[in-house]
Amino acid sequence: MQTLFETAFFTKGFQKLKNIRRFLLTTTIVDGEVLVRGSPSIEQSFLIEVDKSSSTGDSRLMNCIQCGTCGGTCPSSLDMEHTPRELFAMIAAGKRDDVLRSNTFWYCVSCYHCVVRCPREVKITDIMYTLKRMAIREGFYRETEGLEASGFAGYFMDNVENYGRSFEFGLASRFTLRYRPLKAVKLAPMGLGMWRKGRMDLTPHRIKNIKQFKAILKKAKELGEES
Repeated sequence: MQTLFETAFFTKGFQKLKNIRRFLLTTTIVDGEVLVRGSPSIEQSFLIEVDKSSSTGDSRLMNCIQCGTCGGTCPSSLDMEHTPRELFAMIAAGKRDDVLRSNTFWYCVSCYHCVVRCPREVKITDIMYTLKRMAIREGFYRETEGLEASGFAGYFMDNVENYGRSFEFGLASRFTLRYRPLKAVKLAPMGLGMWRKGRMDLTPHRIKNIKQFKAILKKAKELGEES
């Protein structure tokens, strides 16, 4: 049987472990700053907003345990200002403006590797799309470090909305001339070679029933604004 001292010792040690676990789940360090989950009434209102704004209505963002598996899995993490783990900590701390100015979600390539490996089944890719919509709606994308990522996304969507599909030559030339003009000369021979082999068209081609497609996009935007 345990003595009174042993019982007190193990009880105290268990409580310390619980306190450490609570600290690890609610605290992280981003850019040298210690971030702590805020109160539900103020800071976590942003956390709840992001969580409920996902396409599924429940992103499981609150299940995040800050393990860092998402950042270690992401093929674009080296280009990101903050890893997904850090971004989620910032969301929990109520750092709304810093989150929406971050370039993290603009570099997401929707490969879903992070979603597959997340031990808490957080719908990380859905959250990235949610943050993109919020950044565009509130104008923060204009202040994003590495603006070219959001610019590429914008040009791509212009093609989809106008033609119902991507127009590779228009997308590549428009993006390169806007953000990397000096590289355009180097890419020209490759583009010419692709055109000669029929791998790239110089003019866009619209899908059939483009009017119906545009009507669907318009309705989707209306539903998004209502939500």
